[in-house]
Amino acid sequence: MSSEETHETLPLDDVRVVELGQLLAGPFCGQLLGDFGAEVIKVEDPASGDPMRQWGREKPHGRSLWWPVVARNKKSVTADLRTAEGQDLVRRMLEKADVLIENFRPGTLERWGLAPERLWETNPRLVVTRVTGFGQTGPYASRAGYGSIGEAMGGIRYVTGDPDRPPARAGISLGDSLAATFACLGTLVALHQRERTGRGQVVDSAIYEAVLAMMESLIPEYQVAGYQRERTGTTLPNVAPSNVYPTADGEMVLVAANQDTVFRRLAAAMDRPELATDERYATHGARGHHMAELDELIARWTATQPADALLELLHEHGVPAGRIYKAADMLTDPHFAAREAIVRLTHPDLGELAMHNVVPKLSESPGRVRHVGPRLGEHNDDIYRDLLGIDDDELSSLRSAGII
Repeated sequence: MSSEETHETLPLDDVRVVELGQLLAGPFCGQLLGDFGAEVIKVEDPASGDPMRQWGREKPHGRSLWWPVVARNKKSVTADLRTAEGQDLVRRMLEKADVLIENFRPGTLERWGLAPERLWETNPRLVVTRVTGFGQTGPYASRAGYGSIGEAMGGIRYVTGDPDRPPARAGISLGDSLAATFACLGTLVALHQRERTGRGQVVDSAIYEAVLAMMESLIPEYQVAGYQRERTGTTLPNVAPSNVYPTADGEMVLVAANQDTVFRRLAAAMDRPELATDERYATHGARGHHMAELDELIARWTATQPADALLELLHEHGVPAGRIYKAADMLTDPHFAAREAIVRLTHPDLGELAMHNVVPKLSESPGRVRHVGPRLGEHNDDIYRDLLGIDDDELSSLRSAGII
């Protein structure tokens, strides 16, 4: 599937967002809103733009492959927010906006004369979405708060990895993305509440709290039962079988058959139906207690079969199982293709560019990836001339002074 800019109606196309953030925690919130049609005006430094334009391991033609994704569906304008003129341009934009997204340290907007209270004087309906490491209040609010620190304090780092090694990273910027996702949720709630009250409010999304929100029953397990979750590698504590198992052709297959009925189906697939009535494996609790020996037993069986044959057999018996996918698997998988989970767009320098599609899918008003991340300042004329009514002479003066 390919997707390009069209004029189809999208569910958030009546929402204008001004995005002041950079890197990921704020911009991913803007990406999510833009995916469903919001007009996202991204304000960048005129000299260098968002650092995300340079981030990423692979940079063919000197171009980041991350930027086209996180800035998709957005408009780029430039303004030097350290100057009074740049701040005034943003203030004028916000008078015509529904949402402001920012992820600077607390107090930065206030120093620039863009405090929510001041903005509400001219636009009381404005929703101000603020994403930070530690939130807008509390003793840690002023600390520098990268996603990795939020992941550590929120609890996910401690329980990620193998038990005999130090805490591991998930392999993606999990803390930033979670904080942005919750910021998007809060923004939509605030917009809904605005329809009742006519007023905007502050959405305060902290990285460590967003991570903490995903930690299931970790807190009461310790507070009530004195149990501290630890790193368990590929397994779930006391939940078996649910692990990664070897195959005859050197691949790894994940099998999750921990429910009693599903384990019976796995035992039948193994041609070992007696396992389902063996007192060591017959119940969820018993399988958890005998996890190590059960995993070894299953691994000996899976290692005798090629991955394709193993998966076909497991699927026939209704046992949840699958490969550990990498990008190449995703690009060739027929289910990904049938559901259009990956979308392909045209990049002006890179040609065809594949990326994940909009999630979740809506039956009546789905979102859509309309274009890749824009060039720096690509929409200056669109916003400054057409939206704000600035004439050519003033625009020329702003450019000459390095304000835009």
